[in-house]
Amino acid sequence: MGTYYIPRNVKGETRILYIFTIKALAFTAAGALIGFLIRLILASIGLATLGTIILVIFAVIGYGIGAIKIPTVSGLKFTKKIGGEPLSEIIVRYFKFKQSKKIYTYFDTVKENVEEEKK
Repeated sequence: MGTYYIPRNVKGETRILYIFTIKALAFTAAGALIGFLIRLILASIGLATLGTIILVIFAVIGYGIGAIKIPTVSGLKFTKKIGGEPLSEIIVRYFKFKQSKKIYTYFDTVKENVEEEKK
């Protein structure tokens, strides 16, 4: 009798603590690090509670960037193009586009040429 491959769902095996994928955990840690630095600054002023709240907000934003995928909503035109993609990839693509955007500047030299001919 031969052996047969039985397909199984391995999608959730990279999850840590059930809600964190490795990518979401990294983004949460990065957001928490930024929030922690702000908390240190605010704690030195005497606003440690506000700093803790900001730390939690930055950690949640980091988690959202690492874990959220944009859904495809048929009523919204822009979600048809980016539906199903992670938010982090969309943000990276946006900054790459902004960085590679070329700016052209044109000068009107006709007035300068006319002024030189009059002299």
